[in-house]
Amino acid sequence: MAITKDIDALWAASRRVGQRTKDKGQMTLTVRVISPDKTVWDAPAEEVVLPSTTGQLGILTGHAPLLTALDTGVMRVRAAKNQNWEAIALLGGFAEVEENEVTILVNGAERGDKINLDEARTAYNQAEARLTQVSADDRQAQIQANQAFKRARARFQAAGGSV
Repeated sequence: MAITKDIDALWAASRRVGQRTKDKGQMTLTVRVISPDKTVWDAPAEEVVLPSTTGQLGILTGHAPLLTALDTGVMRVRAAKNQNWEAIALLGGFAEVEENEVTILVNGAERGDKINLDEARTAYNQAEARLTQVSADDRQAQIQANQAFKRARARFQAAGGSV
């Protein structure tokens, strides 16, 4: 499958990005969010909240090793330097937590501070309307409308909108 090859390539690339620290006593996480076309986030953080396929998943320093699938949703990062929460819209992928390093490989990602709130609100409203108008008999159209809605909702929430 092409997706599996893309994920394998991204995973290999993430291993080469930056210097991996082995300091067990560090008080911050090293967080990297990598999409196929760019690195969206590569900075230290105090805390991360991920949209896993089983619900919200909080990560702090000293977390046990973990590999998890991510759903389309909003990732929140509390940056180490300023204690503010940053929002990043994720479009599904995987996260690995190991030795205070969080590597997130996603199909797409966009920082909330780079998203225009008005455009995101419009896209969200359009996706919501389309989702309600899809025929119950057209399974493929339902799936596509649901995915478009989840993407639009994640972008809108990351930009600061409330649903």
